[in-house]
Amino acid sequence: MAFESLSDKLSRIFKKIKGQARLTESNMEDMLKEIRVALLEADVNYKVVKEFTNNIREKAIGQEVLTKLNPSQMLVKIVHEELVDLLGSDDAELHYPSSRPIVIMMVGLQGSGKTTTTGKLAYLMKNKLHKKVLLAACDVYRPAAIDQLDTLAKSVGVDIVNMGTKISPVEISKKAKEKAFNEHYDALIIDTAGRLQIDEQLMQELNDIKDAISPDEILLLVDAMAGQDAVNVANTFNSRLALTGVVMAKLDGDARGGAALSIAHMTGVPIKFSGVGEKVTDLDIFHPDRMADRILGMGDIMTLVEKAQEEIDEKEARRAANKMMAGKFDLEDMLKQMKQVQKLGSLGGLIKLIPGMPKITPEQQEAAEKEMRNIEVLINSMTPEERHNPEILKYSRKIRICNGSGKTPADLNRLLKKFEQMKEAMKKMEQYRKSGKMPPGGLGGLGGFGM
Repeated sequence: MAFESLSDKLSRIFKKIKGQARLTESNMEDMLKEIRVALLEADVNYKVVKEFTNNIREKAIGQEVLTKLNPSQMLVKIVHEELVDLLGSDDAELHYPSSRPIVIMMVGLQGSGKTTTTGKLAYLMKNKLHKKVLLAACDVYRPAAIDQLDTLAKSVGVDIVNMGTKISPVEISKKAKEKAFNEHYDALIIDTAGRLQIDEQLMQELNDIKDAISPDEILLLVDAMAGQDAVNVANTFNSRLALTGVVMAKLDGDARGGAALSIAHMTGVPIKFSGVGEKVTDLDIFHPDRMADRILGMGDIMTLVEKAQEEIDEKEARRAANKMMAGKFDLEDMLKQMKQVQKLGSLGGLIKLIPGMPKITPEQQEAAEKEMRNIEVLINSMTPEERHNPEILKYSRKIRICNGSGKTPADLNRLLKKFEQMKEAMKKMEQYRKSGKMPPGGLGGLGGFGM
């Protein structure tokens, strides 16, 4: 994910500070120098870096951090506040008119993924914000873009105004707005044409659409991989169109993150959404405070909770929990719980959202996910009776299961051992629950697939 290198460097800097008995002006300057280097290496604009470190210095002196016995915690707090401010601490949510649909223009350069992101935004607004959404295909210069948006509209389950390539984008946008108002939609999202580079013809067309429909939001899609070029593009679009927000794509990739840390501060335009994957579901509302938590290695419990609420079947989870506590947990339940966890995303991505969890290497993540796939294949190769009563799994049954799944007896024995560990952990949890005490050392074997 973006910021991973920066997050690692900041963690090492704060760890070094924690090792100091007291914080002096000298070692604080050393820390600020290291932060400055880390931010510059993350491709943050040098003016932003200078202001950022100056603000930290002034706040640290103003709050007398140097005189405190445990200054590292105060410094982390100050850095966190400054990161939130950099990322755009002001309210960046969409604002919906009370008695009419919100009209959103999506703008950006060609090849930035604007049409795909338009589909993602439609999915988010329909399924997470519960809005009735209408799309408008105004990229008349690329028939493939119109076909793509039409396909996305069908897959997401929203309506679309598709008038082909013979009518001007201004007329299409006016017809779409008329339909959105007359048929009581909550939102209209207009996918405009992009160019390989910014040119006067593009900007004039976008201004004509803006004048014709008076959009409530003009959102610019930028690529986190573009670095400082993204800031330059945002400044140009903002000067001509008065942007209301930015959608930052590819924040799940290996971008250094400098664009996200620079763009709001350099342009005054807030980041409103972030793209975190290729699927239509992979667009999130951007929360500066949560991103600052992740950059500083504090996890992101709120996002994890929201993911769980969206993806996990609450009734099924409660039923499984009751079975676990009653000691009736079987292999079928283990498989169901594993599939529920898989709905939340990759193992590595989930671990990053949990405060205090150690980082795992790509190799460890791959091994853990392979173990989970092995578990699924093995359990699927069992009969219902064997899943519900694993104690009947003797030699001949084990051989049949291994032959049917293409796995080894060692794989099956490892699964059964992990199942017994989970059952034992559940028994202990129930005992501690009844006694009102917490178990020492945490939950032991819970959820430790391959870890």
